[in-house]
Amino acid sequence: MISTEQFLQAVNNGYSFKGEHVKIGAGVFNGNVVSGADIFIPLKTMNRHGLIAGATGTGKTKTLQMLSECLSNNSVPVLLMDIKGDLSGIAAAGTPNDKINERVAKIGINWKPDAYPVELMTLNNGKGVKLRATVSEFGPVLLSKILGLNDTQGGLVAMIFKYCDDTAMPLLDLKDFIKVLQFIGAEGKAEMEKNYGKISTTSTGTILRKVIELQQQGADTFFGEKSFEIDDLMRISDDGRGIINILRVTDMQDKPKLFSTFMLQLLAELYATCPEEGDLDKPKLILFIDEAHLIFQEASDALLQQLETVVKLIRSKGVGIFFCTQNPQDIPASILSQLGLKIQHALRAFTAADRKTIKQAAENFPVSTFYQTDELLTQLGIGEALVTLLNEKGIPTPLIHTMLNPPQSRMDILSEDEIDTLTDKSKMVAKYNQVIDTESAYEMLTAKLEAAQEKSMKQAEEVAEEKAEKVAKKEPGFFDNPVVKQVGRTAASIITRSLLGALGLGGRASGRRTR
Repeated sequence: MISTEQFLQAVNNGYSFKGEHVKIGAGVFNGNVVSGADIFIPLKTMNRHGLIAGATGTGKTKTLQMLSECLSNNSVPVLLMDIKGDLSGIAAAGTPNDKINERVAKIGINWKPDAYPVELMTLNNGKGVKLRATVSEFGPVLLSKILGLNDTQGGLVAMIFKYCDDTAMPLLDLKDFIKVLQFIGAEGKAEMEKNYGKISTTSTGTILRKVIELQQQGADTFFGEKSFEIDDLMRISDDGRGIINILRVTDMQDKPKLFSTFMLQLLAELYATCPEEGDLDKPKLILFIDEAHLIFQEASDALLQQLETVVKLIRSKGVGIFFCTQNPQDIPASILSQLGLKIQHALRAFTAADRKTIKQAAENFPVSTFYQTDELLTQLGIGEALVTLLNEKGIPTPLIHTMLNPPQSRMDILSEDEIDTLTDKSKMVAKYNQVIDTESAYEMLTAKLEAAQEKSMKQAEEVAEEKAEKVAKKEPGFFDNPVVKQVGRTAASIITRSLLGALGLGGRASGRRTR
């Protein structure tokens, strides 16, 4: 039988690190918190990504909040995808209570209420920094993925981007793209086919329908200027703490297409912008995606492929991605296998299917000599979790039942007045929320078509004037009238026949009379 001393020794051996590290809780053995069994996370391996899982109400969102505080305290900026809308309280100090006091006494930490430097952000017209990107920044490949186009349709999108580059017409928002699409299918079709190749009317119609579908989910508010600069996600506050950027996307459950669009752009921009860093002592940015199961349930194939690619490659850029979800099975296996830190809160077993899911979840963790993992998963209390991570050598640590630190910030949301105060002070709001309407493809093509129409009307007027002048120079008199001429010819013919008849030089009748 394993003793408490053996457990303590295993924890100390597995969770002692040389570089910078943060304490997230204390180990639990035989139902009791073991003094000195401190669970640390090395900042050096935080770019190896992670998973925070557990049933509703088990405390995983507060774990996410606590981890964000630890990172901020160590000058690591954070980006939180707040889908439920319950993370804004990080900007305000927490309130002590008996439960918190009891927990921190067991864990053995000094706890004090603290507010953290927070920047609120939005994808729509909500309060906070408006995140935008231009169509040009997406490029033809990424835009085709977002719209779910086939190769032929994607080729037409590439032609549109090429045409706009060659004619110096910026593609800033969706109305620019739609205007060009309509132009090349009508007035500009001959010009496009002459210079770039044949255009299918069916393809242009399909692309237009897909763009309109994207617009219906509110994409017009996302595409445009001023586009967001990735460096502004990696700011450090005046007191040396990392800024916690909270993107409030509470309505994204009903707008999966828009959220996929944003995620694709963000990940692509992060990967393209951040230089290779190798192994840093601590990450440059950590991205937390709360309620990630909502993303994967509605994600397009393009988003899943992009997520998988980025998760595999972006750690070398000093960026870590953490998924917060209800069950590990919500995450695709290709992504789950890349997640170095796993914090598993309790799972509930109400049905046979639930028990099967729990057994599968237990198999995702290292084999434990201290616990029966599948049974323990249903017995964890709120704010408790099974923890395993990669040490500085990339080796998984022992799976430990951990009582986690409580957040020092408010475990509730900000009031509307507090949100207004926060956004009013924000320099980023002043930088990005100004309205900019630069002349772009829409205005340029509209002006071009109006000029062409005006020129056509002018030419038509000139032709009409020329005809009128010709008619005026050669105005027919009375006897030039064709009708008058015909009457004259008829009358002359009658008179001539009468005269000839009188002289006996008429036709057959006069001949008979002569004989």
